[in-house]
Amino acid sequence: MTFDYDLFVIGGGSGGVRAARVAASETGAKVALAEEDRYGGTCVIRGCVPKKLMVFASEFPGMVDEARAYGWDMVNAGFNWGAFKTKLHAELDRLEGIYRNLLKNAGVESFDARATVVDAHTVELSTGERKTAKHILLAMGGQPVKPEIPGADLAITSNDIFHMEQLPGTMLILGGGYIACEFAGILNGLGVDVTQYYRGAQVLRGFDDEARGLVAEEMRQNGVDLHLGTNILSMARDASGRIRVVATNGDERVFDQVLFATGRSPNTDAMGLEAVGVKLGRGGQVLVDDYSQTAVPSIYAIGDVTDRVNLTPVAIREGMAFVETVFKGNPTKPDHELIPTAIFTQPEMGTVGMSEEEARDKGPIEVYCTSFKPMQTAFAGRPDRVMMKLVICADTRRVLGCHIVAPGAGEMIQLAGIAVKMGATKEDFDRTVAVHPTMSEEIVTMKAPVRRA
Repeated sequence: MTFDYDLFVIGGGSGGVRAARVAASETGAKVALAEEDRYGGTCVIRGCVPKKLMVFASEFPGMVDEARAYGWDMVNAGFNWGAFKTKLHAELDRLEGIYRNLLKNAGVESFDARATVVDAHTVELSTGERKTAKHILLAMGGQPVKPEIPGADLAITSNDIFHMEQLPGTMLILGGGYIACEFAGILNGLGVDVTQYYRGAQVLRGFDDEARGLVAEEMRQNGVDLHLGTNILSMARDASGRIRVVATNGDERVFDQVLFATGRSPNTDAMGLEAVGVKLGRGGQVLVDDYSQTAVPSIYAIGDVTDRVNLTPVAIREGMAFVETVFKGNPTKPDHELIPTAIFTQPEMGTVGMSEEEARDKGPIEVYCTSFKPMQTAFAGRPDRVMMKLVICADTRRVLGCHIVAPGAGEMIQLAGIAVKMGATKEDFDRTVAVHPTMSEEIVTMKAPVRRA
């Protein structure tokens, strides 16, 4: 059977674009890609990139205060959201152009249209055209979901945060995951009066308890009004146009804006997947094997749509493994073990490997941990604290987990992640000479465990 393409990719995010262009440029495959929204996907357009730029913007007030303590005569004259937003969107436009050009230069044919699956080798575009392909790659990503709360339509999601006409005076953030906590810090830093509700006992569920506890403590100290064990019962617009929120803790408060950061779901609705035999999980995620292949042999899936590890670099790795497997004849499983990651809260958290709680359940461990005031902020008279933590297997001495809460933790954990991935032991860390004076030197100078379990 003759097909229009060797590969048709649905979704123009980081994973889909990488798979498409590498398949086309390195194997000579005839490739097409369809994207119904903007190229670059969640990460580039409404996620990691604009979020990190907002993190940078939000940190300057603290820098001004610190600079004064160091003898600089500096004034914080206020933040201009309009000027920042204009430059932000210009940067996103530039990045989208790069993504489009990468595809074009690789010889990938692009369609600015929604694509759905008709059968194992056919997709239908929203233009009405049908295209056939030997292989179809699902890379549609995910989207924010709103909980079913009366008045939920009044809230915005992380998709909308970059498009606000002006910064609200007050904002309620609902959620306790990394998106909720990151935006709590960002908006607080930009001058918004931020309240955060989370129904759980502590934010950042799934991460190391000690690390997330310090993050929550520092968030409160920085001015975020964090309420744990709290959810929203209902929301309604009042006569002034603001949003009146009734909470489970009995509070009834009014906010200018409410942000829901309560989870994401895979973009699999109305895609025609189950009708052609692709199996979906309870959350709508595409079920795949170790090689990203679905129940339909010609259809594969990568990235957030599979809900395995929802991180941009992971989607890219999965896309590369797919090309190796299908187009280079080199069966390759994406490696999901010991992935370093950073949460851009304020302070940041960097983590790789097991939390103390997770490791404790698997066997005897030693925990090395220190928390202290870093030199830079201590000199300025600020109470900020940071934390460095290693979780060690008592039998093999391998470092099972490394957790850092500190400014620049994301940069630190990238390098610590290499050592942990290589199987470094506590003694390997001990043999490494400290770089002084730095915060990160504490990672290699902790001599005695604080506890064993």
